[in-house]
Amino acid sequence: QVQFEESGGGLVQPGESLTLSCTVSGGTFSSFRMGWFRQVPGKERELVATMTMSGSNIFYRDSVRGRFTISRDNAKNTLYLQMNIVKPEDTAVYYCNTVNVRTGLYYPVSPSWGPGTQVTVSS
Repeated sequence: QVQFEESGGGLVQPGESLTLSCTVSGGTFSSFRMGWFRQVPGKERELVATMTMSGSNIFYRDSVRGRFTISRDNAKNTLYLQMNIVKPEDTAVYYCNTVNVRTGLYYPVSPSWGPGTQVTVSS
């Protein structure tokens, strides 16, 4: 069973930067399309960004495109999310998961999520 361990969250001020990491175990990381998701209380978990195994295809949700960068190190089984120019609306718990694509839409694969990492953007 694939397992996820997110880290790197914290309290930052608007306009600052933060880098999240997700270490994956229990599977062949290099064969997975991976993604970052986020969730705030009372709302559905939403996809933030996703990338293919080789990094040849990357998708960002509109609200983070140009500010966030998703990347991966297959040798370290680790996924990253570089968050720049953060905004209060980026406040959420961030998770990673493997991702499938169906009819142009992205879906998390594993029903078992990691603990997530809290990002709070506030002055």
